[in-house]
Amino acid sequence: MNIFRSLRYRNFKLFFYGQSVSLIGTWMQKTAVSWLVYRLTGSAVLLGVVGFVSLIPSLILSPYAGSFIDRHNRFRLLVVTQVISMVQAGALAALVFFGYYNIPLIILLSLVQGIINAFDVTCRQSLMVEMVDNKDDLPNAIALNSTMTNFARIAGPAVAGIILSTLGEDICFFINFFSYLPVLMCLSMMRLHTPAKPSSNDIWTELKEGFHYVSGNRNLSSLIIMLTISSLFVIPFNTLMPIFAKDLFSGTAKTFSWFESAAGAGSVISAIYLANLKKGKNLIKIMIAAGIVFGASVMFLAYSKHLPVALLFMTLTGVGMMAQTSVINTYIQTHAVPAMRARAISYYVMAYQGMVPVGSLLAGLLAGAIGPRRTVFIEGAIGLIATIVYVVYRNKVAGKVFTIKSLVPVERLKAYFKNAA
Repeated sequence: MNIFRSLRYRNFKLFFYGQSVSLIGTWMQKTAVSWLVYRLTGSAVLLGVVGFVSLIPSLILSPYAGSFIDRHNRFRLLVVTQVISMVQAGALAALVFFGYYNIPLIILLSLVQGIINAFDVTCRQSLMVEMVDNKDDLPNAIALNSTMTNFARIAGPAVAGIILSTLGEDICFFINFFSYLPVLMCLSMMRLHTPAKPSSNDIWTELKEGFHYVSGNRNLSSLIIMLTISSLFVIPFNTLMPIFAKDLFSGTAKTFSWFESAAGAGSVISAIYLANLKKGKNLIKIMIAAGIVFGASVMFLAYSKHLPVALLFMTLTGVGMMAQTSVINTYIQTHAVPAMRARAISYYVMAYQGMVPVGSLLAGLLAGAIGPRRTVFIEGAIGLIATIVYVVYRNKVAGKVFTIKSLVPVERLKAYFKNAA
């Protein structure tokens, strides 16, 4: 099976190439902002605040964004969000270039980017199905998109670490600003017809319809709840990685970039595996296995004493987190009815990105009270418990008896590695 089969579609290929460049710049900026704030303030709480304001709009605005996008031309909206993102990146680059290290203003610009992302991410995800002519290739396109995102997560922080330690933070921000040019050029070359879909209902009625559809679908709602718990209590462990790099391992900006790149490497490994899956095959079992890997690796990371060991478990966190979030995304996109797809995806974005800022703030506050290692350990434990509860719930709905073997598809994993060998 060709892992790159989705790239034969012109629109998806252009989208893929343009976003590949832009996302590297985005991760460079993300790494530089986290390092800059912690370098200037030394505050774990402010690290949490920056993460909070950059993603909290997704919690508040995503359901509205889903209904709004369903009523308008999604492609044009995507172009608008990219242009505004470029302006925001330019403002942040100018701020740092002129040495105006104003933390409240940096937080404000992070909030602006968060508002943009609430619409941009939902818009991009809902357009995915329009870029792939053969819908059987949609899971492959989603997995390749995730691979691209997580490759950027490797390359962006790695390059940022070098630039931060040699040329300074402002270069990272300028690179992100110019990285929007390729994506805008690729968007201008795409041939995508996504007309607006006027509705006789007001947007608040459609908001209610979207909520009733998602909450009334037991499979969709349980997956979104699972993702909500993970995003609130487990994924925010990453907020504390500057503390691990700088204080616990006595490192520099380059050390911090290694942590981000390790997680990105794990994510790429996971995404490549998912890209080779047939449509809808074993999605739920993969999600359960991913939840176990994610929670356990975060717990082991918390008390790793040596940097190579910590980076190994950081890589495994990337494997688990990527598989968990990508499988849930794929399931929603392939099982939601077309009329409700954008609204269903908006709840995915709300659960994924919207809860992370709340969790980041909680992680920062808890780390300030009990220390970063204990905080990260607790987050991993919550991830494991949530996965077990999800398995028990599914078995109860299906009338099955809960067993430890049901947590991991052992026989399928054995067969997979046997075939691989």
